[in-house]
Amino acid sequence: MKKLWMAVLAASVAVAAASCGGTRPPAASAAVSFPAIDGNKVLEHTRTLSSDQFEGRAPGTHGEDLTVAYITEQYKKAGLQPGNPDGTYVQKVPMVGIVTDQKAVLTFRKGAKTRDLKWRDDFVAWTQRVTDQVGVDKSPMVFVGYGVQAPEYNWDDYKGVDLKGKTMVVLVGDPPVPDPANPAELDPKTFGGRAMTYYGRWTYKYEMGQKMGAAAVIIVHETEPASYPFSVVQGKTAEQFTLAAPDDNMTRAAVEGWITHDQARALFAMAGQDYEALKKTARSRDFKPVPLGVTASVTLHNTVRRIDSRNVIGKIEGSDPALKNEYVIYTAHWDHFGVGVPVNGDPVYHGAVDNATGVAGLIEIGRAFAAMPVRPKRTILMMAVTGEEQGLLGSGYYAANPLYPLAKTLGVVNMDALNVLGQTKDLTITGLGNSDLDDYAAKVAAEQGRVIKPDPAPERGGFYRSDHFPFAQMGVPALASGAGIDYVGRPEGWGKARMADFTAHDYHQPSDKVKPNWDMSGAVQDLQYYWMVGYRVAQADRYPQWKPGTEFKARRDAMLKP
Repeated sequence: MKKLWMAVLAASVAVAAASCGGTRPPAASAAVSFPAIDGNKVLEHTRTLSSDQFEGRAPGTHGEDLTVAYITEQYKKAGLQPGNPDGTYVQKVPMVGIVTDQKAVLTFRKGAKTRDLKWRDDFVAWTQRVTDQVGVDKSPMVFVGYGVQAPEYNWDDYKGVDLKGKTMVVLVGDPPVPDPANPAELDPKTFGGRAMTYYGRWTYKYEMGQKMGAAAVIIVHETEPASYPFSVVQGKTAEQFTLAAPDDNMTRAAVEGWITHDQARALFAMAGQDYEALKKTARSRDFKPVPLGVTASVTLHNTVRRIDSRNVIGKIEGSDPALKNEYVIYTAHWDHFGVGVPVNGDPVYHGAVDNATGVAGLIEIGRAFAAMPVRPKRTILMMAVTGEEQGLLGSGYYAANPLYPLAKTLGVVNMDALNVLGQTKDLTITGLGNSDLDDYAAKVAAEQGRVIKPDPAPERGGFYRSDHFPFAQMGVPALASGAGIDYVGRPEGWGKARMADFTAHDYHQPSDKVKPNWDMSGAVQDLQYYWMVGYRVAQADRYPQWKPGTEFKARRDAMLKP
């Protein structure tokens, strides 16, 4: 086995060198080199998981059963031990699935005038309350700007407004505050400038609706600040899941939803207001909530079921008796949107890039660790999580109910959508500069002849949108890397154009399938990088830390206090 591994290492160094324009990792860092990752195996897993047979991998379906069985089987074949201390490969995640009858009509009323919005075309709404019917009847509508309370920025869009029983209308994204020194740019010292903060996420808007006691929360969709078209929101008309809660989520707003930009403009006109003018006032700390003088009415009829979905966890036990009870976690979500509204005749939301590729990578990274003659000092956990597309449910559940102590977890490396377009000269990190994990990443990338760059689209809020984030919220350092955009042999701008094309046409659509033009050498290159980062963290003399001033540092410091 040792001779085989050394031969694999020698071959993989050559592969890594070839994939990086001939740059070989320095000898000083090559005591353990980049492992061989079989791109054909990654493609094979991806093709299987995204096939029609797996029915779009929605939680609580036959597609979940097939997916969990497949990942478990592949973990065993790759040499991974059961990751749950109970001797199984699964952690049950109690969830509630809610299907809303798609005949609902949202009615705006002012005096004798009414405006009826059509389900899916004009609005999408759901509830997290576990009940067969919810709604609002002639609920007064209040515009609350961006709906942000941020004491650190001296910002409060609510200013004491009473929203109980009312419908909160809110803009997506962070307040785009102009830079006082250059009004054409955004102030980098307020809400991250162009980069989205958690205040800009749609999940935050609904959380604030709950905090303020609103009866309903309606987010205005605009493609640029949301970073995806309304068709992505329309994809959320199938069964929606939430984690089971003791109170059945009855403190949430009864109705949570979106309306199109055009319908928002019509609503504000009905209220005698100018949408663009009011949106401009919301960019200021002086903004105050605006009662619209319009009411909202809608009734949602729901079918409710309770399920136990599953996180699938494999383990490579650490080789050092003193350190094997400390952990490095790799995450990738296995779920997608299942079978839904057909697009161009196809009802299966295949989720090939997002995120069958990540699960395929998880399996193959696990195989590389398991094949080592001397395994890492600390234990590696390969965690395929459920419910990411429903709001990071599986990773959120693990972070709140860890199988292994978070205080003994050094870091999380997340993989969400691998590069399938070929090799790159760069890598991106969302939230670059947050933790020491970024320093590991930069060094590993340099050994591949690549450079680390910040997220090219920080306005998308990528750091808050995938499975590393619940761990970060709990204080565990987390790395969120993405594919590079500077592709070998491609002209400048080609990578960004491909990213935009995927977002516009394939993201969360049935067309996210394995394509004939895929080039898995980029996925291999990135998986070698992910592997090496995790390996070095598992071998490190000290725990990675959050950088000073990072929003998660205080919680980690408290967690690690003697």
